[in-house]
Amino acid sequence: MFRLLCATTLLTASLGAAQPAAPAAAPAAELSVGDAIVLGVVEGVTEFLPISSTGHLIIANRVLGLESEAQLKDKDGQPLWHKRPTADNPTGEPLTLKLAADTYAVVIQAGAIAAVLFLYAQQLFLMIGGLFGRSSAGLRLLRNVALAFLPVVVFGLLLHDLIDKYLFSVWAVIVALVAGAILMLWAERWRDASTGVGRAKGDAADLAPRTALLIGLGQCLALWPGTSRSMVTIVGGYLAGLSPAKAAEFSFLVGLPTLGGAALYKGVKSGPAMIEVFGWSNVLLGAGVAAISALIAVKFLVHIISRYGLAFFAYYRLALALILTVVYLL
Repeated sequence: MFRLLCATTLLTASLGAAQPAAPAAAPAAELSVGDAIVLGVVEGVTEFLPISSTGHLIIANRVLGLESEAQLKDKDGQPLWHKRPTADNPTGEPLTLKLAADTYAVVIQAGAIAAVLFLYAQQLFLMIGGLFGRSSAGLRLLRNVALAFLPVVVFGLLLHDLIDKYLFSVWAVIVALVAGAILMLWAERWRDASTGVGRAKGDAADLAPRTALLIGLGQCLALWPGTSRSMVTIVGGYLAGLSPAKAAEFSFLVGLPTLGGAALYKGVKSGPAMIEVFGWSNVLLGAGVAAISALIAVKFLVHIISRYGLAFFAYYRLALALILTVVYLL
């Protein structure tokens, strides 16, 4: 709980750094308590499972009716702006429900981050010890986490606007769900043939720097919504020779700076607009629910992947893709 409060405090500070030009006296659109809880559960459960949190949140936003791109207005009927018109951008960027909901889905990741901080505190302290020269294994683990994180920072910043504009759609998610499932089933067959089910081959701290960097490059595939960051990094861990549990653990650790950076970037860029639309209470509620859900989901993932591998989640992805295809074709 302490770590959740810390994450929430940091999030509050980052969002409060830039105030909206014309804040409304009350939220401009209603996000019900039920909606906030649903989005928090979806985020927390799916963030670390290899089934794509972004894809599920896109779907949840559509089901909850949070995709309107009509410009919102304040209580006096005046239009609200995310970015007001300027000489360089005469049309500006209207403040919409969809923009606020997309930002909300990323920002409440703070709750999922807090859950991993709690569950993997020992590894975090080990890395801190390595930073101060007290643990060679901790220093190697910190190095590998940093190398796996670096590529997604570069490509994420370069491609962020294009991804937001062209890839946040249900059909993009369906394609990624199927492709990811095929990759997972192939990885399971490869692991069975190469190492035998459940056979451990080292720790993430023992990965060569080049291998950690390659896993990071693979993580960039998850910039496509529906792919799943955890899926790509777990598969990368498989290929590097890690056991399923160790591959999942490395995925969680790499996810901390990845998710934290995304939440901070989105919070600074669009957080004030999101607060103007939804208000603070629902943001904090969603993050809290995400934290509790993620605690349960991480333990579930480690149990399932240690016993059955990735196949269970691959078949889930295929089933979800089929259901979505039928629903949206009809």
